[in-house]
Amino acid sequence: MGKNLLSIDWDYFVPIKKEWYGSYSENQWNVNKLWYRRYIKEQMRGEDITRTIDVGVEYVGFWKRIRSRFRISDTARVYISDSHKYSYGIARENACDAVYLFDAHADLGYGGIGSLDFELNCANWLGKLFKNNHIREASVIYSPYTFECPEDFIEINNAYNINYCELERLPEGIPVDVIHICRSGAWTPPWLDHKFLQFVYRLNRPVKWLDCPPRRWNAGKLTLSAQLNYLLY
Repeated sequence: MGKNLLSIDWDYFVPIKKEWYGSYSENQWNVNKLWYRRYIKEQMRGEDITRTIDVGVEYVGFWKRIRSRFRISDTARVYISDSHKYSYGIARENACDAVYLFDAHADLGYGGIGSLDFELNCANWLGKLFKNNHIREASVIYSPYTFECPEDFIEINNAYNINYCELERLPEGIPVDVIHICRSGAWTPPWLDHKFLQFVYRLNRPVKWLDCPPRRWNAGKLTLSAQLNYLLY
């Protein structure tokens, strides 16, 4: 019998604006500088998004609720990254054949079965685990702030064993051997990174950091020239 991967995306907890919800390359611009551009544009409209965009109530007591359904092994490995694409390699290397995904995105591949032929990325890693016969099933627990629905993936759903459910409807005692927590910096703002770190440390387990460089947020010190550069990029 294989192992279970519990894969958690930080964007599960962050209710971002619908106009920000899209497909982004995970580069330095989208992970860092794009947030300055959004901050400046919304500030011009009279909104301080560093105050209005915060984590949701699901953040409080999350690990307690997880333990009500999952039995985390004392030897469970915990990985931290920025990109969710690392879940592909983590599942393979740890011989996981089932994934439990908490996310605002299903990451099954956007564009039908054909999107699973693209190179591995944060948007198709789960679908590619199925396509390459590394896992037998997956359960997607959508964020309450998602703009997706299961019907967006009809072709892929018909091809593989994918379940969509709520945390409270999962059975009790699901064994967990591996945990991956990703920050998804292109979808989660840098002014919440300190809460992300708190979230990681509240698990109270040793962790392995894969690729999650710190982001420095200094919006209060932006010069007029810097603001114009972000707006005109």
